[in-house]
Amino acid sequence: MRWVLGAAGVLLVLYGGWLLVSREDDLLGVAVWLAAGVLLHDAVLAGVTIVLGALAVRLAPEPARAPLVVGLVVLGTATLLAVPVLGRFGARADNPTLLDRDYTAGWLVLAALTAVAVVGAALVRSRRR
Repeated sequence: MRWVLGAAGVLLVLYGGWLLVSREDDLLGVAVWLAAGVLLHDAVLAGVTIVLGALAVRLAPEPARAPLVVGLVVLGTATLLAVPVLGRFGARADNPTLLDRDYTAGWLVLAALTAVAVVGAALVRSRRR
């Protein structure tokens, strides 16, 4: 099974490389997106996660520290992925079916469920001590 999955992965990488090389006019755009992705991850997302994790370790009670850090990572990643729909980027007046939902309400539900999971995990950890 490993060989099959490995071969499928190699084939997909080769196909992606062929698509990249066959569109010479997009190479600069691809390079910009790759550089911007690394920069945004390393400078923004990782930095904010480290700062919030350090604050959680210092301010939160010991049983709540690990669940709080996990919750921050989950919510931070989901928020980063949700930025395009929360900002309604790509919405067009001539096509009202694009971005036709209340994505803010969905994100708030996710944030509330994450908070409930963090509190629940912190309570379980505190009871075990």
